[in-house]
Amino acid sequence: MLWISDLLTAVVALLHIYFLVLEMFLWDKPFGRKVFGLNAEFAAQSKNLAANQGLYNGFLAAGLIWGLTLGPGGMHIKIFFLSCVIIAGVFGALTVNRKIFFIQALPAILAFVLLLLV
Repeated sequence: MLWISDLLTAVVALLHIYFLVLEMFLWDKPFGRKVFGLNAEFAAQSKNLAANQGLYNGFLAAGLIWGLTLGPGGMHIKIFFLSCVIIAGVFGALTVNRKIFFIQALPAILAFVLLLLV
């Protein structure tokens, strides 16, 4: 079951790398605006805020990857960073858009639960 948890944790890390790219580099580009449903004016005005948010997503991905590279010894690191992702996903779902729960929090919850069952 550890390999399934690690696979889901890797998926969560990859998602956060994707979020980093979207928020830091594509926020005001056509693809980024389409993904987030933004108009050009708002995207330009909020570009720096989005880049900051993207950087945080990168830190979450880095922490998850760090935990994965440590094998079984990284369990506590994975628990911490998956918890951070879950909290961020729930907060985003409550304050921005419910879809965030399913895209960000739910995969992390599944990985977290499986990790605890190991």
